Amino acid sequence: MDSVLAPSSTSSFPSPLNNNNKKKNYYYYNYCNNNKNKNKSRFSVPSSAGIFNLRKFTTVSFSYGYRCGRRLSSRSSGCSKIHCSTPAVMASSESAASPEISKPKIVTGPGGYVLEDVPHLSDYIADLPTYPNPLQDNPAYSVVKQYFVHVDDTVPQKIVVHKDGPRGIHFRRAGPRQKVYFDSDEVHACIVTCGGLCPGLNTVIREIVCGLHHMYGVKKVLGIDGGYRGFYAKNTVHLDPKVVNDIHKRGGTILGTSRGGHDTSKIVDSIQDRGINQVYIIGGDGTQRGAAVIFEEIRRRGLKVSVAGIPKTIDNDIPVIDKSFGFDTAVEEAQRAINAAHVEAESIENGIGLVKLMGRYSGFIAMYATLASRDVDCCLIPESPFYLEGPGGLFEYIERRLKENGHMVIVLAEGAGQELLSESMQSMTLKDASGNKLLQDVGLWISQRIKDYFSKQRKMPINLKYIDPTYMIRAIPSNASDNVYCTLLAQSAVHGAMAGYTGFTSGLVNGRQTYIPFNRIIEKQNKVVITDRMWARLLSSTNQPSFLCPKDVTDDKGDEERSNQLLDNGNCSEESFLFRETTK
Repeated sequence: MDSVLAPSSTSSFPSPLNNNNKKKNYYYYNYCNNNKNKNKSRFSVPSSAGIFNLRKFTTVSFSYGYRCGRRLSSRSSGCSKIHCSTPAVMASSESAASPEISKPKIVTGPGGYVLEDVPHLSDYIADLPTYPNPLQDNPAYSVVKQYFVHVDDTVPQKIVVHKDGPRGIHFRRAGPRQKVYFDSDEVHACIVTCGGLCPGLNTVIREIVCGLHHMYGVKKVLGIDGGYRGFYAKNTVHLDPKVVNDIHKRGGTILGTSRGGHDTSKIVDSIQDRGINQVYIIGGDGTQRGAAVIFEEIRRRGLKVSVAGIPKTIDNDIPVIDKSFGFDTAVEEAQRAINAAHVEAESIENGIGLVKLMGRYSGFIAMYATLASRDVDCCLIPESPFYLEGPGGLFEYIERRLKENGHMVIVLAEGAGQELLSESMQSMTLKDASGNKLLQDVGLWISQRIKDYFSKQRKMPINLKYIDPTYMIRAIPSNASDNVYCTLLAQSAVHGAMAGYTGFTSGLVNGRQTYIPFNRIIEKQNKVVITDRMWARLLSSTNQPSFLCPKDVTDDKGDEERSNQLLDNGNCSEESFLFRETTK
């Protein structure tokens, strides 16, 4: 197996391509020669000049289709030993109909340190030229000290650790680098939005365009009309700061969107024919999965094209990141519907206000809107099964609540209770163009079931008002909080693409902007953990029963004991996930 030495950006080493040492641990001396650093800018990253830094890293393997036998340009942080496999992956992907997904790029270090790094153009294109970052001469950043991100900066995925525990998984910190891999005049960027609407889409588009133009002097930016199929079936839109100046004040996306239409070969052909070398893809997990395939095909062809993703999902169901943009706006807008339901319910005898919110597989909007409102008596989400009739069921709880308060408010995520409909609704097996299951309207169904139960079985008069604000919530402009977040995501993606990184998603991890490999974004969905503190807070707020039978509680506790830790934001700890995968 050939090996590639990835030195720090302040040093240069010969690439030991013929080193066949099979030991697990390697030591390298990293001598930072200050005389070789010609950049005297005040923005320069301080280095340990004239000092030998001994760094120990454990070797790991990853397949990346390198052009083994050719020297790769120095880029990676630290002095880490990394293995790459032989070009078998490249050969197999060339003959396959679709490109083979490369294995994760992992760097390990002392104390259980693990860096899940993102790909770089220099990984598969040798001897790429670099250029000074234009930001060092930008007057807007003249007052910023240490503006460039250090090559060794990483962000831990988990910040709550034990004193004797491992340092854990890290991601590369986002931000501008001292050297860039694109000359501003040669950059030809494009932006595409895919999937459903979400507050903040136009803000992200605006900030990518303005970031490229004002920070890096990029003048050629195209908007792809109508999602992925717009690459080969529709016209493009020229974008500049004047065109996008006020679009953040509107909902939706000025570029248009669609589901499906992903033809990898046609898309990459279009990118190559148009001379595009930076692709910014805004969308949810399905869109990011498509972006990963596009990146693999670009890598297979050896094109100098950076592919950067910006995660978009109103349901907040993308893993790893703290939250997705538009989520705060959605929760805030949902309050209006809940307030209306509460007014309707308390204004009449035995009034019930039922609000259906978005949440196909994850109930984050319903959960956070319920916690924010404090007027909700029951919250039903996909992750928490419930039953209607019998002791401890939903109907019994509704009756008790009406007798106690005279009214109640129920918040329902669109994906909740779908298993109760599946026996009679065959469309549960149908999917949309993005591969999502076509859900029945559980709000209408459960509304009718509640009416039938109380009118026919309990002979108790009720007044139920059903409110469905689904498309009102996602079609509005983003609020102030999401506008700031969209700006950070967009600018981080621009910095990463200019620095030569590719095959990554820009995301917030523990309050820090990071670059996350596509494989981590698309490997699973983020869901509410009903054995977590946040769900317990909701139950204590609504005073609703858990609707869990004793067996479910036992199984959940068993899972919690095995995982040993659940994060406060409702995500499973990564260490427990890796442990379960290892022990299978």
